[in-house]
Amino acid sequence: MKFNMNPIVKHTTTKERAYNEIKKVILNGYISSKEIFTEVQLADSLNTSRTPVREALLDLMKEGLITSIPRKGMTIRTVTESEIEQIFLVRTSVESEVIKSLAETITEQQLEQLKRSCKQQEKAMFENDDVRFIHLDQQFHSTLIHFAGFELIEQTLLNFHNLSQLIGLKAVKKSNRMQEVLMEHLKIISTLEQRKPDSAVLTMIEHLQRTKESIR
Repeated sequence: MKFNMNPIVKHTTTKERAYNEIKKVILNGYISSKEIFTEVQLADSLNTSRTPVREALLDLMKEGLITSIPRKGMTIRTVTESEIEQIFLVRTSVESEVIKSLAETITEQQLEQLKRSCKQQEKAMFENDDVRFIHLDQQFHSTLIHFAGFELIEQTLLNFHNLSQLIGLKAVKKSNRMQEVLMEHLKIISTLEQRKPDSAVLTMIEHLQRTKESIR
């Protein structure tokens, strides 16, 4: 059936481009949480006017990625101790159930996909690519949730995505933490291969606990 309508072509606005660029440097850790930056500095760096940058910064403030410092400028938001506790409380509760379920249902194809993810993490580790490593770490955990069929929870945890990336970048800067994470992921896969729900749950809890401890 045709309705004789022309397709809508969406052009990216300057504000959207500014938003994407600023968010990228924040989540990639290119701006230190100790730095104070201004709307003017960002506009100059992006070679654009202040208006789209101001609008982009307002959106990023709403998302909780940056905070305003009166009469000085803005800075990357620091994730509070309470927020860290809440994020890991939710993740531990959810991912324990996820891994318990998967230990009984996971397929060989799914196990192979998880192993490939670890191989990619290993490559990022050798290249000392923190950002890529954290992206793959989040992908590993979201893949487990997806495999378990917890679609609603998967969407809910996306709300933590930005804060989790800021936390993750801080965690992997600890000496040898990337190697530890990789080994912990491989151990999780091993318990799933052995179809041991209790061991899988314990391994996941230990992994998340060590990640939380590495932030401090």
